This record gives sequence, C-alpha cells and structure tokens, in this order.
Amino acid sequence: MNDYQKAIDILTSSTKFHIKLGLERTQAFLELLNSPQEKYKIIHIAGTNGKGSTSAMLAEILKNAGYKVGLFTSPHIIEYTERIKINGVEISQEEFAKTILETCDLADKNGFELTEFETLTCAAFYYFAKQNVDIVVLEVGLGGRLDSTNVIKQNLCSVITSISKDHTAQLGDTIEQIAFEKAGIIKPNCPVIFSQNNAGLAVVKDIAVQKGANVVIADDDVKIFFENNKNFTIINGKKYEFSLLGKYQEENLKLVVAVVEQLRKIGIKISEAIFAKSLQTVKWKARFEFLPDKNILIDAAHNPGGAKVLRESLDYYFQNQKRIWIYGSLTTKDFSKNMEILFNPEDKVYFYHFNYPKSATFEKLQSASKVKGKELTKTQIKNIISQREKNELLIICGSFYMLDEVCSFYK
Repeated sequence: MNDYQKAIDILTSSTKFHIKLGLERTQAFLELLNSPQEKYKIIHIAGTNGKGSTSAMLAEILKNAGYKVGLFTSPHIIEYTERIKINGVEISQEEFAKTILETCDLADKNGFELTEFETLTCAAFYYFAKQNVDIVVLEVGLGGRLDSTNVIKQNLCSVITSISKDHTAQLGDTIEQIAFEKAGIIKPNCPVIFSQNNAGLAVVKDIAVQKGANVVIADDDVKIFFENNKNFTIINGKKYEFSLLGKYQEENLKLVVAVVEQLRKIGIKISEAIFAKSLQTVKWKARFEFLPDKNILIDAAHNPGGAKVLRESLDYYFQNQKRIWIYGSLTTKDFSKNMEILFNPEDKVYFYHFNYPKSATFEKLQSASKVKGKELTKTQIKNIISQREKNELLIICGSFYMLDEVCSFYK
C-alpha cells in the first residue's frame, strides 16, 4: 500500500469519518503546529449554495493578480487532492500523503481524536503555511459557527452566499437558525459581504452589528446571458465573457464584485483587465458544468435550493432539448422535493444507488418520485451515454458523492 492510499484509508476510517462540530480540538491542535492559520490573509466563505463557485472565482482573480493563493474547498469529486490547491494546482498525492500522515501522527502522539474534516482543515492550514501563500480562500465545510475552519481570528472579509435549508439535523430546521450558524464566521471589525436577496439577511445583519463588523450589501446589477454559443455577463452595464454557466451565478458574481471592491480598498491590486480575464478563465467542476462534445451536464445539486437554480438554468440554456437524468441522493437529503423541482413528466429518469453510506436505494427514490424511472447499474452508464439521440441532454446530478462512480469520463 502506498502512502497516499494509507492517508485515504485513515481519513475514511470509522474513527474519523463522521461529523463532530466544534472548534476546541482544532484550535488546540493547531497550537502544536505553531498556529499556521495566522501566517497568511484569509477570505472566509460560508453559505448553503454557491460557496464553491464564489471561492473559485475569487481564487482565480487573486492568482491572476499575482498573488500566491491557497484554496480549500469540499467535498472532492474524484480525489481528495482537489480540496487543497495553490494557484489552481492541486496538491500532489505525495505531498497530500506526507501532510496528512504528519498531521495524524502528531495528533495520535498528543491524544487528539480529530475527525476527517478537522484533519483536512489542519493539514491544509499547515501546508499553506509551509508553501508561504499570500492569501487563502477558505470554504466552510458545514455551517460556519462551529465549523473547524472558523478557528481563524480575523479575515480580509467574511462572505455569505445564498442560504436555504440543508443539513437541518446539525444546523436547525428554519432559515433563521441556519443563518445564525452561517453568520458565525463574521469577525469583529472585519467586513461581511452578502446579497440583498439572501434569505437570512435580517439575522446576518443583526450578528454583524453585534460584532461590530462592517456590513457590505452586494447589490450590483449583474445579468448572465447566452449569445452566439458563448456565455456572457453584464456587470453594471459592462459586458464580460464568463466561463461559468448558470443563471444562479448572478448572485455569486454580485458577491465577487463586492469582495473585489473591498480588497481594492485595502491595497490589494486587482486591475480591470485581470478581473475580466479571470471571469473568462475560471473553472469549477460539477456546478452546472456542461461538456459540449458529449452533450452532458453535471451538477451536484443536492438540496431544494440547488435544485431550484439548476432547473431555472436548464430551462434557460437547454429549453429545446429532451432530458435524460441520472439521479442519486443521500437519504439525509430532501430528495422528494428535489425531484419534484427537477423532473418533467416526459423526462427519462435513471435512479442510481451509489456506493456510499446512506445512499438512497432505487426503491426509496422511485417511491418519492412522481416520474417513473429505471434502476441504473454502473455497467449501464456507458450505454446510456453512447446510445442517446442527438438532441437528448444527459444530466447527472443529486450528490457529490456519486460523481466518482458515474463520471468515469472525468478521469
């Protein structure tokens, strides 16, 4: 067994692979590493949907502006190394293994029982410090207030993307409760940026005021449209080519524009040319990702908020194409509501029971769906991809955790 596989086996072991919110273990352990999270500047991003795309855009802009930028995101699609990047390049499997094994060895020697995500967070902080990055774009794993990324004491800014119901067992079953948890990343005297359309606006504002944080409302005029087979955005009257499809990116772009303005105010140099170039070059896997040569669309929409914006974008970009779905979900998600939003009566639907804890079975998905589907096995996927009619769009969605199995063409 090589070291990379050994590191993966440790991370996915029963002693680590579970959710245990709280900051105490991470804070205490990072002190053993000489608090690496304090050695660079941080942009901290929370929210239910849109965190990844917003993080990717900001990291691309800062990289193109000449900064050495760390990016920490979750979950991964194919490999764990996707979660830790510097200037758009994934950590190598060798460096990942070395960093994880060092982290786990130090934790074991000092009696720390870190979860998978706590281990990854500490390892990422440590790796970024060793690589002398200038800025880290840091995506929250779950919630915000008690998420292990929230051990940082201050940041360049907190960013809160759209808020909707998800992870209700950990965060609460009302928008107000969930917004309270997300707003936990707000730091005293550090700006917090969120959209006027954010469902948790009132809660976030209250907490910002309590903490003395400067409140920045992202209210720029942003429109996304498709023209001559290219995607564009108009921001405050100016037109840019934009590589990320999806009408929902309008809200994420509003946040990005507001963050860039805040960064410029504190002396981080981002020219208009760099901003324009970055919108054209940014990429983000599995978020309304269209593969035109295969006529396949991949989106990890796994909650009703994500399903809603996926459906809206499908109706905008692909309104004249027939739809085939490969859909899978965790049992912990509201898959009944998701499918109600996504499927049309005339769609072809395949339900996939992927190899992951709490993956919903075919029977569970079918009983919750108003559209009759078929059970899908892994060996049938290539046939579905190759035997479609030309005007049939294949949409693969429902869970990040099934994409490794279904999207063999990613590798």
